Amino acid sequence: MLKLLGIPFDANSSFLKGPSYAPDRIRLMDKEGSANRFAENGIEVIPGETYADLGDLSFESTDPKKAFELIRTRVFKEISSGERLLSIGGDHSVSFPIIDAHSEVHKGLNILHFDAHADLYENFDNNPFSHASPFARLMETGRINSLTQVGLRTLSTHQRDQANRYGVKIIEMKDLNEAFLHQLKGPLYISLDLDVLDPAFAPGVSHHEPGGMSTRELISFIQKVPLRVIGADLVEYNPMRDTNSMTAMVGYKLMKELMVKML
Repeated sequence: MLKLLGIPFDANSSFLKGPSYAPDRIRLMDKEGSANRFAENGIEVIPGETYADLGDLSFESTDPKKAFELIRTRVFKEISSGERLLSIGGDHSVSFPIIDAHSEVHKGLNILHFDAHADLYENFDNNPFSHASPFARLMETGRINSLTQVGLRTLSTHQRDQANRYGVKIIEMKDLNEAFLHQLKGPLYISLDLDVLDPAFAPGVSHHEPGGMSTRELISFIQKVPLRVIGADLVEYNPMRDTNSMTAMVGYKLMKELMVKML
């Protein structure tokens, strides 16, 4: 059975705290939201039937290294026998330990990353575990076969240099097209930062970056991924900035669409 794990950790956020409240708020949409449980392909996504909700990780410390080990150990335990896991966070730093565990189980892992930001900083704010650095940490392990980043619109000179250094394929928002879908390889992991969406569609994120995708565009990209997805994370939802749970509903919608790609 597919698994869902909440990772309420935002100590590595560089701007605003709040993503630690995301897992419970997204789950609440299943109970109190205005939508039903069906994904657009007609599959009903039901807790206890379609997926097992493992609850949330509990963090006794905000120390980045301790958090990394806690997340990585738990994720590895949950997927080591071939199970598929959707993680909901949390700031984007949680993707480092999550994907690192997946790369040990799934050799030659490929990552599809939706985001406004590349998150490739070598050492942001003197914190190598920053939510601005998870993909630099992952690529330097040498265990990632490919990284495809879609929707970026904040590339700095340093991040362009980092992308060249690690051979990252980037589809900036200004050049958005579907060609990358035909070049994806398995095993494929999806990391989805909600700020890939324009703030008009997802105001409940810490970093508002205008000029992003519509919700429809993002859903269509996920639906058109031509491979079964082996794991995924949904991160950077910040309920403290949300409006009438609008972004929580977007997160819940995307959660269902990601899950059916993993079945």
